[in-house]
Amino acid sequence: MAQRDYVSRGRAPQKKKQANNKKKSGSPQITPYARIKLAIVVILLVGFAVFLWSIKDAAETEVDAPVTKSVAPSEDELPELPEEEWEYIKTLPGYEVEVDVAEQEASDKRYLMQCASFRTRSQAEEMKAKIAFQGLEAQIRPSSGANGEWFRVILGPFESKRDAERAKHTLRKANISTCQIWYWNL
Repeated sequence: MAQRDYVSRGRAPQKKKQANNKKKSGSPQITPYARIKLAIVVILLVGFAVFLWSIKDAAETEVDAPVTKSVAPSEDELPELPEEEWEYIKTLPGYEVEVDVAEQEASDKRYLMQCASFRTRSQAEEMKAKIAFQGLEAQIRPSSGANGEWFRVILGPFESKRDAERAKHTLRKANISTCQIWYWNL
């Protein structure tokens, strides 16, 4: 087989491409539709310019109202301030509102919050750790019953139910929503 030398072979003649380029590079052909659009745009622009030229003098002739200059009044000519018409400014200081607030009595009731109950102590320790991360202290209390031995996770005792609710909302923010508040005696 003979090897071909593509470099010495040269390029093919490009006469056909040059002929096509000459046709394209000549003056562009304008269609009759484009000529009509161009004529309409030119007529509209000329019409708008004539319209503006015709109304420029009309605005000055239509104003028949006399021109008055406003003069700023001097300090001596300022109008007097009107008197106040509001009565509440005078009568409001005389009112007193008395509210009976019942003080919260200290009671011997204590509230506990149970957050979970597990069969194994390791699960209860895990829940106690989650609660500890929220800044609260939990206790694990074993309880025996008819169902066997359970490990309850308990918070408290709380002096008021409001304190227990506050702790419950703190745990709810950490996605621990199983807590229930109970009234229990220790």
